[in-house]
Amino acid sequence: MRSDGPAMAAPEEPLRRRKAGAAALAPESPPGPGRDPAGCPARLRAGTFWLTRIVLLKALAFVYFVAFLVAFHQNKQLIGDRGLLPCRVYLRSVQQHFRGQVSWETVSYAPTVLWLLDWSHMDFNLDALALLGLGISSFILVSSCANMVLMAALWVLYTSLVNVGQIW
Repeated sequence: MRSDGPAMAAPEEPLRRRKAGAAALAPESPPGPGRDPAGCPARLRAGTFWLTRIVLLKALAFVYFVAFLVAFHQNKQLIGDRGLLPCRVYLRSVQQHFRGQVSWETVSYAPTVLWLLDWSHMDFNLDALALLGLGISSFILVSSCANMVLMAALWVLYTSLVNVGQIW
C-alpha cells in the first residue's frame, strides 16, 4: 500500500544542508580569523575544553612526578643490584625461559627499555629512567606543554620500571 500523504514524505534535502543554508542566510558579518562570532578568541570558545585539558594533563604529570620521585628513592633498595628482588636476576630468568635470546616474545612478556641497556650497572639504569621521568614530568608541570610524545615517553618509562618490579 502506497501513501503519498505529507506525513510520510521524505525531506528533499539533508538536514545538514538545510542548517547550512539557514546559517548562510543570517545577516551577520563573517567572524575575523581566530575569533568566533561572539568576539572571543578561538581557544576560549564553548566546547573546546581548553581548561579541562590543562588541568587533566597537569594532574597526570603531577602523578607521574610523584611516582618517579618514589621510584628514584626506592628502586635501588627494592630492585637494584643489591635489592630485595634484583631486576637483573628477573630479566635473566625471563631470558632463559625464552631459550636465552631476547626476541619479540621475550620483550612482550616483560616490556621494558632495560632490555636495550647494559645490565652491568643496573642501579645507574634505574636511576636514569627515574630521573628522565622526573625531568619530563616537571617540564610538563612548569611549562604546561604536554603532547602525545611527552605523555607516551612518561608511560613507557614508568611501564619499564613497573614491569621489572615483580610480585611482592
